Amino acid sequence: MFEPTPLPPTQKQLDYARAIARRLDMAIPRAGLEDRQALSRWIDSHKPSGGVHGPGATSRQVAFAEKIARIKRRAIPDECFRDAGLMSRWIDANR
Repeated sequence: MFEPTPLPPTQKQLDYARAIARRLDMAIPRAGLEDRQALSRWIDSHKPSGGVHGPGATSRQVAFAEKIARIKRRAIPDECFRDAGLMSRWIDANR
């Protein structure tokens, strides 16, 4: 059966993962540097819980929203990245 080539991580994912890794003084696994989904799982398991504006969008939400944005050629508002609820509503409105 056909095995799709994994997508590389986005620059935003890499930047965020590096910030987490610096804060925790740990290395990002090699698989995470080569595969978007692997890095997403790593980020989800190591990111700080909550934030100033409440919980931000998950890396899975961001990946899915970026896919929708590419297909529909639309920009994702910046505030959606800081609020999981807003990102969820943007995804639902743009499916």
